[in-house]
Amino acid sequence: MTTTSTPATRTVLRAEGFSCPSCVTKIEKQVGRLDGVANVAVKFASGRIEIDHDPALVTVDALVAEVAKAGYTSAPAAF
Repeated sequence: MTTTSTPATRTVLRAEGFSCPSCVTKIEKQVGRLDGVANVAVKFASGRIEIDHDPALVTVDALVAEVAKAGYTSAPAAF
């Protein structure tokens, strides 16, 4: 975990392709490795990924790309 003076931002992504609860761990580990990510919570039932991060260190595009590396499609939630 990286300590920063910038307040964390919560980004919510909508994800597709969840087939089993093990997807949760895979995504949380992959995204959690990024510098600037403080917390990742994957909501299997709703397909939501909630990420607390420092926007100065990691962008929303980088978060989406990291989810893709784990094998899932995601996009920023509209709500």
